[in-house]
Formats: sequence, structure tokens, C-alpha cells
Amino acid sequence: MTHSIYRDRITEVQKKLKDGEVLIVFAASHLIRNRDVEYKFRQDSDYYYLTGLDEAEGILILKNSYKSIFMLPKDKEKEIWTGIRVGKEKAKSLLALDESFDTNEWESKLDEILVNQHTLYHFFGRDLVRDSKLIQWIYSLNQRSREGKFGPRRIESPDFLHWMRMFKTPFEISALQESARITALGHERLMIESKPGMFEYELEAILESEYLKQGAWGGGYGHIVATGRNATILHYTSNNCQLKEGELVLVDSGAEKGYYTADVTRNFPVGKKFSPEQKAVYEVVLNAQKEAVLHTREGVEFVAIHNQAVKTLCEGLKDLGVLEGSLDSILEQGIFKKYYMHRTSHYLGMDVHDVGTYYQSGSSKKLENGQVITIEPGLYFDPEDLEIPERFRGIGIRIEDDVLVQGQNPLNLTEMIPKEIGEIESRKN
Repeated sequence: MTHSIYRDRITEVQKKLKDGEVLIVFAASHLIRNRDVEYKFRQDSDYYYLTGLDEAEGILILKNSYKSIFMLPKDKEKEIWTGIRVGKEKAKSLLALDESFDTNEWESKLDEILVNQHTLYHFFGRDLVRDSKLIQWIYSLNQRSREGKFGPRRIESPDFLHWMRMFKTPFEISALQESARITALGHERLMIESKPGMFEYELEAILESEYLKQGAWGGGYGHIVATGRNATILHYTSNNCQLKEGELVLVDSGAEKGYYTADVTRNFPVGKKFSPEQKAVYEVVLNAQKEAVLHTREGVEFVAIHNQAVKTLCEGLKDLGVLEGSLDSILEQGIFKKYYMHRTSHYLGMDVHDVGTYYQSGSSKKLENGQVITIEPGLYFDPEDLEIPERFRGIGIRIEDDVLVQGQNPLNLTEMIPKEIGEIESRKN
């Protein structure tokens, strides 16, 4: 992909910066898994969004009329071990920057970057050691007022960058559709190939191998493959239990390709058919999920989607005989939270829980065109809770799709992945 996309993004950010404001965005560092073994590298999303550079330790500097970058220095000996480095000159050319430097020049250039800038935009909290050094540097600059110099007196989070990321361009939507396509291949393989006696980690391996085979980075987050009662654990990731006839499997997994991830949850029987109890619970969740997808429209309050899903789930719980009393009373007292304890949606994009705000001045924000959100209602029946009818204990259902807001016609990016009971059971035969 051409770097013109990243040049345009940099230009757009520069337009948001005023005189005396500077933005610093750091690349990710390599993280140690154990001893001298590193985790697989994944670039910081904000840094990649602006640079498209998949290399550690870089630093991007933006002012309204200046742009530069610091890159790891070219080093033949180190490149033999860990791969060819981009280098400052190539980075400068790719991004049409004013200047570029080696990372070992960072501290010697920091005075020049910060001096007489009244505002520093920086995502504090990600690296406390780095944050501390920046603060110390600013303090030192501000001790030089007799020289006519000062450092930033205001430090702010660059929320405008995350605001940009909330709205997906046609290129980004295409990238999300590609990740959704790959995710569909993985989920469908599980529906077809899973059988009693297999282990959850075997299904996880199928997902990861399918994603990698299709050119994805792998999963955009840890695969959840939860059979039986494990599905009542929201973020179950042990994935080490054996599949048994008569149980359901809940799979929450999405492929990440090109730094954009899908986020999908499906459920299917280990055997060929849903039991009557499993089917009854599944249909309640499916009804709530499909209604929520239809309501993912421009101008709808984010919280309204959740509230509608909760209402539908509560009506279903009454029909199942799990809850009693008036719907208003159930909603007011919040007793449904015993069975549905999470929210219905979150933003999706470069991160599975993508950047973006849900409330402004105490009020729920309204959906806007170009945003992509998940729709993921669920019901979870604690296997140890004797107050729950025995026939439902241990059942956990969540159904999740990725939906693009486009006027009054939401686009379900993951609708090709089977979720109707007939579709799922046909793939088990």
C-alpha cells in the first residue's frame, strides 16, 4: 500500500495543531516473553495509523508547520540478527517529512523539540519511565526562563487523533471486510470439523492456522474457545477442556490483517443438534442481537442499543421462566445483570476495543456514519446457582457481529458467518 494515506493523515493532524503545540507519538517497544525471548512484535496502533511503519522504537514529532521522525539507526550487524531496518532516510522519504534522525539522537534533540512550545500532546500512562523523563525535561526547560526559554506548561492527551480513528475511511472499511472474510473461514471450519473428544485448544489451533494461512497477523485478541460451562466465563482463555456430546461451544475470535481486526462470537453444538433448552436460550439472544443490529443507525444513542437489547433479553428470560414480575420492575431493579452483566457494543477498528468516547457531558453519544461497532448480547447461566432452573444451568450464549454505521442502513460486516440455528446445524451434518 502506498504511504500517501499516512502522509494525508499526518497533514490532517498538523491542521489540528496550533502554534506552540507539539504532538509526540511513540512506536511500540519489543516486549520480553521470558529471559531473552521476545513476544511477537505488534506496532502501537496510533503510531502505525500515522506512519504505516512496522518497526519498534520510532518517535514521530508533529507541529503545525514541522514534521520529523526518529528511527533505529541502520546497523549491519544487528540487521543480520533481527532484520533490515527502515532507517531515517527512507522513513523521511516515505512520509515526506522535514527531518529525520536516529533514535540515539533523541535526547540531544529534545530541547529543540519542546522549547517555547506551550502544549505537549502525548499519550501519558503507557510507559511510566518515558513519561517521567519527559516531565523532568519539561521542568528543566522551565528553569531557563532567564534565557527567554520555556517548556510546555500544559500536557494533554491527543484525543483528536482518536477522534479521527473513530471514523473509518473506505480503505479502512475494506480492511475490516478482509479481516471479517478471514474470520468467517475460521469459524466455519470449526462448525464443520469440531466433534466430541476434541479439545478446545485444537479448535484454537484451527482458527489461528486459518488466519495465518490467509495472510493475517493471527487473532486480534486471545481466542476464546469455551465448551460447556466454560462459556459462562466471559473472558475464558484457558482453552484446555475436552468437547463433550450434548454441550455447546462458544467461540469468540477475530482475525487481524493489516492492523484491522474483526471481533465475532458464535455458538454451536458439539454434536449435531441444539438441545431444546440450548435452542430456547439461543433464540432469545439471537432475537436481541438481530434487533440491535437493525438499530445501529446514524443518530441513535449508543446506550439506546444496549437498553433495547436488555429489554428484549429480559422479555425472553420471562418467557423462559427464569425471571418473574413486571418488565419495568426487572429493568429498574437490574436483576437481569445476574444473567447479562456486560455491555452490548464497543467500537472496533485497529484495536478490538477501539478508541473512542461513549459519553459527552454526561450524555450518551449518538452513532455517526463511518463508525464500526460490535453488537454482542448474551445470556450466561451459572452452573453452580441453584436458583436457576436446572435445565439451563451451565449454558452460556453470546452472539456477536461487526456493524458499520451508514445512515439508516447498517452494514453487518460479518453477516456471512452462520448464526441461524438451521444454518449452524446444517454444517454439523
